[in-house]
Parts: sequence; C-alpha cells; structure tokens
Amino acid sequence: MDAISRRTLLGAGLGAGAIIALPGAASANVSTAQDSGLRTDPFTLGVASGEPSPDGFVLWTRLAVDPLAENGLGGMPTRPVVVAWEVAEDARMARIVARGVRRTTIDEAHSVHVEVSGLRPGREYFYRFRAGRHLSMTGRTLTSPAPRETPAALAMAFASCAQYEHGYFTGYRRLAEDHPDLVLHLGDYLYEYRKDSYVIDGGNPRDHAGPETVSLEGYRQRHAQYKSDPDLQAAHAIAPWLVVWDDHEVDNNWADDVPENVNAAEQNDTLERFRLRRAAAFKAYYENMPLRASSVPTGPDMKIYRTLQWGQLANFHMMDTRQYRDDQLAGDGWKKNVAERLAENRTITGDEQEKWLLDGFRSSTQQWDILGQQVFFAERDRDRAPEVDDVSMDGWDGYAASRRRITQGWVDANVRNAVVLTGDVHRNWANDVKVDYKDPQSPAVGTELVCTSVTSTGNGNGATSDPVQAWNPHLKFYNDQRGYVNTRITKDSMAVDFRVLDYVTTPGSPIGTKASFRIDDGVAGLQAAG
Repeated sequence: MDAISRRTLLGAGLGAGAIIALPGAASANVSTAQDSGLRTDPFTLGVASGEPSPDGFVLWTRLAVDPLAENGLGGMPTRPVVVAWEVAEDARMARIVARGVRRTTIDEAHSVHVEVSGLRPGREYFYRFRAGRHLSMTGRTLTSPAPRETPAALAMAFASCAQYEHGYFTGYRRLAEDHPDLVLHLGDYLYEYRKDSYVIDGGNPRDHAGPETVSLEGYRQRHAQYKSDPDLQAAHAIAPWLVVWDDHEVDNNWADDVPENVNAAEQNDTLERFRLRRAAAFKAYYENMPLRASSVPTGPDMKIYRTLQWGQLANFHMMDTRQYRDDQLAGDGWKKNVAERLAENRTITGDEQEKWLLDGFRSSTQQWDILGQQVFFAERDRDRAPEVDDVSMDGWDGYAASRRRITQGWVDANVRNAVVLTGDVHRNWANDVKVDYKDPQSPAVGTELVCTSVTSTGNGNGATSDPVQAWNPHLKFYNDQRGYVNTRITKDSMAVDFRVLDYVTTPGSPIGTKASFRIDDGVAGLQAAG
C-alpha cells in the first residue's frame, strides 16, 4: 500500500469524515452533486466493507448528523437522501472503476448497502460516499481470489467483545495499523447495558447513552454510539469484515427464543416480548453492518451463517451459536456433573446449520477450513477430580454431542486443516481440539484460537497461565490482557500472533505480541513459532 493510502486511511482526519476535493474526472457523472439539504456532515459513523467475493464486496455507510439522537435516527430528516458511491483502483480515487447512487430512507435509518460486482479477483480497491457537498472518508477493501487460485498469503485478523464503557478502542486502531487483508468479528460488537449496570473495578472510563437496549430506537442509538468511535472507524476502513453476533448484540446469554431473565422487571421479557426485542436488535444489526441482502431479517429471524471462500487457500465458515441453540441447562453458568449436557439431541447450532457445516466439510477442496464462531469450543473442566465435570453451560461443553458431531464431521470428511476461531471469554487461549477429551491418548484433530476482548472487563492482569491447564493439557496457552489476534495464512502454515495492549482504561496504549504459534499444513495442533 502506498504512502498516501496509509495517510488517507489512518491519518488524524480519519474519524472526522473530512471533506476531500473530488477530482473532476471522477465526479463528472455523480448525480448527488445536487444539494442534499444536510448542513452538517452526515458521515459521522464512518464507512465499512464486507463479504468479499471474487468480483466484488458490500459497501456500507449510514447517515447521521446527530448520532446519539434518542429516537435512534441520527438527527436525519424523514425524507429520503440520495448517496453516491465510488470504487477506485487507487487511494487518490483517480482511477474509478465503479460508481452508482443509493436512495436512503428513514425506514432503514438512512443506512446504505451496496453490493458491488464486476470487479477483478484478488485485488485491492478503495471507496467512498458523497451526499450533496459532503464526502466520506476513503476506505480500503479487497476482492477475494478467483475460485481456483491459491494466493501466496492472507493476512487475517480477528477480534471480539468491545464493551464501550470498559475502555477505549485502541485495539481497533492498532489492528488497522497492522494492515490486515480481512477482519473477522466474532461477536459482542456492542453491549446492551445501561450506564452504571456493568462496571469494572475502578469505574468505567466511558458511559453508554440511553437505557438498556430493548427497542429499535435503543439498538440504533447504541450502534451509532459505537460507530462514532474513530478507532473503530479506522478498523472498518482498512479491510473488508466478516461479522457474526454473539449474545450482547441482543441480550446477555440469550438462547433462541429465551432471554437471559424471563419476566425481568426492567426488560419485561416474556417469551413473546423477547421475540419483539430480537426483531428490533436484528433490524438494527443489519442496518449497521456490511452484510448482503441475503441476511436481511424477517421479524425475529435473520440468517447470518454462511461460507466465504478465499480461493483454494481457505473456507471461512461463519456460524451462529445463539439463534438456533437449545436453552442452557441448569440455569446457565458453570455447573457440576450436569449429565443432560451429554444428551445426543442437544444442539448449539440447530439441525439445518449443522447439516450446512458438515456438507461444507465434505465439499471442501481448500487448504484450511476455518470456523468463525462465538463460544469456547474445547473442553474446559474447572475441577481436577476425574469424576467431576465443572463446565460452562453456555459454551460447547454444555452441548457436548453437538461438538462431537462437528469435530467428527471434519475428521470423516478428511478436512485438511480445521481451525476454530472463538471470542466471548475475554481472555486469550490456544487449544488443541480432540474428538474425545476423556481419553488422554486421543489425538489432536484441529486447533482452537480464542481471542481476548477489545475492552471488556478492563485492563486485565497480564497473567499467562490458568490453573485448569494442569488437568486440561490440551489447553496450551492463556493470557489475560486485551487485544486481538493476527494470522498469516499460507498453503504451508498459519502463523498466529496474540496481540495485546498494556491498558485500555486510558487511550493510546502501545501494542505488543504476547505469544506466537504456528499451525503446520496437515499437522493438527499448535506448534511453537519459529
């Protein structure tokens, strides 16, 4: 990437939506030269791209002149506003290769989703939007390689769990500075809580606006507050994203139609009302993410599981472990000796998604099959005694047969390299994956990489071991700091760097690599870097 690209995307003006002079040749046919009637900058929420294909990607923005407006509509007028978009081969936006216009409406909170096609595979592109005299920042994106091509390498970063109140989003800024080609976000992009209800030691350095998110207005406002952060905008502008939700985009630890607290006084969450809440959350999620029209929600239903192919190098199977799961057993949380967790009919994916994933394993010709999902996959037993299981009912331990079917599925399909990516637990972990965790001789058949949070639970303590590793020898690495994970994927190996911040409760922390690993082609499990 050339020097102006770096300055354009990561310079001091990135979060401000600075207006840049548009070259005459590039703007000659842009119909939004007409006055939009907006007196102030509507591009306060930045820009984003996602869902790359060999010939295109999704471009996203959402207009908001007052992001924290209580009605969730960003201070926008009720009338439609026309937005122009452009895609170029260079960061100066001189070599335009695609352009068009979109009519945004109040019904979609003036969000813009453009599914660009007809571009060349495996290429870097740049894009921006215009509304009247207002011009957005410039973003960088990529098309995926041609279906039969094996690219030399892919720089992929993944992150999760960004509680706005618990710290500053410096991790997103550092991720952007590392310049990935693809970003996976594994859930808890935002949190639903009202101010002062989820407080870290020493107090929260920032506060949520508005009440707990229950209504469409509340979810829209909360998304806008997060999207207003310049560090998050930097991460969105640097590369295309693949996103999946976890729980906090709707409600803590929700499971299908069941909220965290049925009949809770504040949320008034009867099962019927929770479906209305879920519908509001899903609509706001789509409006604020670079997703294709195939993910447009229908009431309380929204399909986000899908596979993205990166040529012959990798499949990214993006999963949903919330919408179709059975309810957590025994009241949720960590519980001992819950025999029902082993029941063959329990599922965390639902039957249709499980079949989709197993079919994907059987049809895969790629070097790497990567599962982008939410909750801890490998067994993690907190009790040393062999006769006692003390495991989380919210993770895959609470759905052990479901996990076994998925793991055995990639073994039976002869998947070359299976890697599970996980968020949720606010700590870094790196684990060998087995079919049978009770058998010490059972071989590793895959790898799990668990990223810590961007901010959730605050600074962390820097610990690099957890007592449970002593009797869970497949749990190879642990760390309690905030950050994200970088990978570099080639046909021969996946290099893994756990990137961590010194602190998040004040802005501007430096970044460092706490640990590095390698996964070799055809060799299941983690290897020391080198």
